Amino acid sequence: MSLQVAVSGASGYAGGEVLRLLLHHPEVEIGAITAHSHAGERLGVAQPHLHALADRVLDETTAEVLAGHDVVFLALPHGASGALAAELEQRSPGILVIDAGADHRLESSEAWQQFYGSDHAGTWPYGLPELPGQRDRLTGTSRIAVPGCYPTTSLLALAPGFSAGLLESQDVVIVAASGTTGAGKALKPHLLGSEAMGSMSPYGVGGVHRHTPEIEQGLSQVAGEQVTVSFTPTLAPMPRGILATATARLAPGAEPAQVRAAWHQAYDAEPFVHLLPEGQWPTTKSVLGSNHVVMQLAVDAHAGRVIVTAALDNLTKGTAGGAVQSMNIALGLPEETGLNQQGTAP
Repeated sequence: MSLQVAVSGASGYAGGEVLRLLLHHPEVEIGAITAHSHAGERLGVAQPHLHALADRVLDETTAEVLAGHDVVFLALPHGASGALAAELEQRSPGILVIDAGADHRLESSEAWQQFYGSDHAGTWPYGLPELPGQRDRLTGTSRIAVPGCYPTTSLLALAPGFSAGLLESQDVVIVAASGTTGAGKALKPHLLGSEAMGSMSPYGVGGVHRHTPEIEQGLSQVAGEQVTVSFTPTLAPMPRGILATATARLAPGAEPAQVRAAWHQAYDAEPFVHLLPEGQWPTTKSVLGSNHVVMQLAVDAHAGRVIVTAALDNLTKGTAGGAVQSMNIALGLPEETGLNQQGTAP
């Protein structure tokens, strides 16, 4: 099998990461690579690390250019994927379209309008295979919505407890630190090295961050009831990575041994999600550039809470790696194909 794959938004961080992973995928031939403001430029100008593609010229992002491929990755700003995906369906019915943006993640049009301020483009199967039942929904699909990087971390951190009925659905608190690439590649003064390096800062405080409804949606589906989340993101002085600390109240009668057993049951057979041995805590460096997630948990008996800390690379498992993993499932390929990279050290 040789899949013809196109990547839009190839000059950005997410699009560049998709291309980096696809270059290692034995079943993929990279077709069109497109951009908007950088169209007409060599890819090597925007992505100098992608030496194998450095001389490729970026095309305009249009349905005409992207149509005719087996798979299309959309790594576009929110609000840009819906209309393009609809036109692709008309031009190439059945084409596998994988949206790395936010347009098709939420089920509630009201939540979309509240947090994004535009018309809702619809809901696609959610590209987080480790959630209960999600692989079945991805198998054979022609549409995939890649989760946000914060929701990927948060959902994987807490899903086992909700699935096992060990956690209460109210008073869930998540605080997460992300590297600056999470804000995209557009120039912003607060992301300049002189502003961000050596400093941490909160943002999106008070339930207004756009990933809040996505986290609540995922946890509510796993729990079978509405879960309320207080989510606070922070900006960390590093380019890549997320470290999230998620806490929830234990349900009456939940014992520490049951709690740890639930996480083991959920993840021991997973290729990319790892519950660390007791006493070892996650670091973002250990998963840099990989599709792996590492986590540790503790039961705070005094407060009656579970505390889960999880780390992943926001550009890999948090975006591009999850997208490629979901593509493999949708097409019936071995799930780990092209994703065997380990983290880097030191």
